[in-house]
Amino acid sequence: MGTPFRWLVGSAWVGNLGDGVALAAGPLLVASQTSDPFLVAMAGLLQRLPWLLFGLHAGVLADRVDRRLVVVVVDLIRAGVVAVLVAALLTDAVNVPVVLGAMFLFGVAEVFVDTTTATLMPMVVAKPDLGIGNARMMTAGITMNQLVGPAVGAALFAAGTAWPFVVQAVCLLLGALLISRMVVPPLPRPEGPRHVGRDIAEGFRWTWGNPAVRTLTLTIVTFNVTYGAAWSVLVLYATERLDMGPIGFGLLTTVGALGGLLGTAGYDWLERHVSLASIMRVGLVIETFTHLGLALTTTPWVAMAIMFAFGAHAFVWGTTSRTVRMRAVPAELQGRVGSLYSIGVFGGIVAGQALGGVIARVWGITGPFWFAFVGSAVILALIWRELAHIAHADEEALAIG
Repeated sequence: MGTPFRWLVGSAWVGNLGDGVALAAGPLLVASQTSDPFLVAMAGLLQRLPWLLFGLHAGVLADRVDRRLVVVVVDLIRAGVVAVLVAALLTDAVNVPVVLGAMFLFGVAEVFVDTTTATLMPMVVAKPDLGIGNARMMTAGITMNQLVGPAVGAALFAAGTAWPFVVQAVCLLLGALLISRMVVPPLPRPEGPRHVGRDIAEGFRWTWGNPAVRTLTLTIVTFNVTYGAAWSVLVLYATERLDMGPIGFGLLTTVGALGGLLGTAGYDWLERHVSLASIMRVGLVIETFTHLGLALTTTPWVAMAIMFAFGAHAFVWGTTSRTVRMRAVPAELQGRVGSLYSIGVFGGIVAGQALGGVIARVWGITGPFWFAFVGSAVILALIWRELAHIAHADEEALAIG
């Protein structure tokens, strides 16, 4: 896969470890400062809100300047934010505004890093190898961000509130160092003056003008609305309907991550033996019936089996959709088109979470899962034939060009 890809994967493993540590330590720090449910919820919102505020601008920046430099500089800024938080913790100067401010700044920086990092792989990996490349990057995310990192973060927080953030800062610095070692080809630069608004509009026009990528983007938005609705009450589903308690909720998410690890580990074989259209269709069928299965069962082991299968699908789908998009989108538009896709991901989840809370209040804890099943089934029926075109978006992009 080449030396630049090895630096990129190494940075992903280190960076995801730091993010996983913060994934556990961040909420624990907020909870240690306040028991106000509104402020606790605000902490999570402040980390997702930047995607809606700055996602498009992050895409423009990624398409304008040296992408490697953007990732290095913003990672250094993120390390600086964490260092300030560590200093506040060590001097007992930390309070709720400091924590919430740090989370918002970190969320803003993360938007620019994630958007730009996603554009580096198509610059250093050949199109036929993008599938396995994305699978290896997803494996780093599952292993470090979802399995190892949170456990390490919780243990470090118990040892001392500043320790997990010290580790996170070190991971950020090391990740920046690894990215700085990459050698990437220069981007083609259009002549004449540039304008942010026109650059954003160009990303919209290209996305809407490519039928396959347009359908892929609309698919992730709508399916994330149904997913967000069901998963918004997953903790209550685990504790009340399955009677598994708080540990059971953690077990459900861990089982899903293990399924994802299996899915990405076998992605190379899957891509060589199964068409991309079939991978996408089967995956969305699995997601649709995941909601039905969870709505019907009251048995913990059945729910865990369903979550394992869903985890495998979720990460196979994530790998496939990223691969299809990277193959189809021109190098100079990767940032803007990718940022639109990411905004759709987060926007769909936020909208679904809002719906899920209302539905659960009116129709009970299984209501959001029934809504997700019916909604997903309808959407899948509407896009079934289009999925074949999505899978070959790169060919359609060449035809349009």
